[in-house]
Amino acid sequence: MQNIENKVAYITGGTKGIGFGIAKVLVENGIKVAISGRKLEDVEKAKTTLGSDNVLALQSDVTNFEDETKAVKEIVTKFGKLDVVIANAGVGKFAPIDQLSLEDWNAMIDTNLTGVFHTLKATVDQLKQHKGYYISIASLAGTNFFANGAGYNASKFGVVGFTQAAMLDLRSYDIKCTTIMPGSVTSHFADHTPSEEDAWKIQPSDLGEMIVNLLQMNPNVLPSKIEVRPSKTK
Repeated sequence: MQNIENKVAYITGGTKGIGFGIAKVLVENGIKVAISGRKLEDVEKAKTTLGSDNVLALQSDVTNFEDETKAVKEIVTKFGKLDVVIANAGVGKFAPIDQLSLEDWNAMIDTNLTGVFHTLKATVDQLKQHKGYYISIASLAGTNFFANGAGYNASKFGVVGFTQAAMLDLRSYDIKCTTIMPGSVTSHFADHTPSEEDAWKIQPSDLGEMIVNLLQMNPNVLPSKIEVRPSKTK
């Protein structure tokens, strides 16, 4: 089992939901964590809630490559390195294809797909230096299409393909790449407000524990694509 204490992780979209839940579990396991979001006040609030000196709050919009390169510089200045990158930021807009707006299409492609590329592009030099780990949070929507989901499906199918190809490109540098494809997760996604009725779903902390397990695995083992569902339906 690999020792993960004092590793440094960067989580995009880390202010709430999946990203925040992952950050909480990583901090509890001795990992130093940088979280980013579009609004600095939201990131600062999340940092306060996490209640650890080993958390760095960053303002970064993943659709802007310069934001991501600046974020990486701040992480290295604060913690001295970057070992783990979790590309989690995402948005969902759902409508029949004839009603899907250009704005909603572009928001999903720019954030969910291009943002994932920006995050890896900005962090890859650090990952090479430290034989790091890149993890994208995709979705079961990245392999299962559904009505009203054309834009979201396109972005998440793209994330799955992108991460799997990146895995082949980067494994020669001893960089691991995994895409995690969750089903129903308790989160604020698509303006949902979590409640007790979400208890049957995957919890953000479950995904955090999964990532801890990945980081602790033998270096010779790489689960490159993981589908995860609730064990029961509602």
